[in-house]
Amino acid sequence: MTKPRILVADIETAPILANVWRTWKENVGLNQIEHDWYLLSFSAKWLGAKRVIYHDQSRAKDMENDYELMLKLHRLLDEADIVVAHNGKKFDMRKINARFILNGLQPPSPYVIIDTMLEARKHFAFTSNRLVYLTDQLCTEKKSEHAQFPGFELWKQCLAGNRAAWAEMKKYNIQDTVSLEELYLKLRPWMEGHPNVAAFSNPTSPACPKCGSHNVIQKGYRHTQVSRYIRYRCNDCGGWSRGRQVVNGKAARANLLIN
Repeated sequence: MTKPRILVADIETAPILANVWRTWKENVGLNQIEHDWYLLSFSAKWLGAKRVIYHDQSRAKDMENDYELMLKLHRLLDEADIVVAHNGKKFDMRKINARFILNGLQPPSPYVIIDTMLEARKHFAFTSNRLVYLTDQLCTEKKSEHAQFPGFELWKQCLAGNRAAWAEMKKYNIQDTVSLEELYLKLRPWMEGHPNVAAFSNPTSPACPKCGSHNVIQKGYRHTQVSRYIRYRCNDCGGWSRGRQVVNGKAARANLLIN
């Protein structure tokens, strides 16, 4: 069965370095910016694959020139049908697009973004929707903490060329991607409007739109105001779906009144 190419991805960016007079409520003008942000690193893995792809700027002659790094990421996104990212719609993918156009790159082939932060916010009322909290509560693979270089110190030391800091950044970035993959799989059965992965093949029997499995069972009906559809549950991912054919005829629907 043909399956969509689902890429799980996470990026790390350099901070904006500016000249300021205060540490609180400072309005930073563009002419105060000493160095603009750019991409420091990214990690990515194809859903279900063992290998995690990681690249960074640790050995770049000019760390602020992230063209080659963006080119590597562009090639991956160009192959993807679906991209999974935490806070991806507001942060990761927009940041990536900004660096693409600034580096003179054309848009990669279109893909659908699944934002696990938005999905968590949509369906649940967790104490926090941050990746560190969600993976701690739901996953065996936890989002990692950079204990040797806590907080901003990790980024500061990477910018200074500290090899130990770069090693910790790599571990941190990769673990975020591994834990994000598990979080996505945990949330997937609850997602409404998930891209229909079964549509990428030509199924000869009912297939789960969330994971593509044919291990689905008929279980009751789903009703709209006037129509009835067969309801299915996936025995593999646990997601619910419905058939596309109306099972109550025109005569039965003609007698239904609606509000």
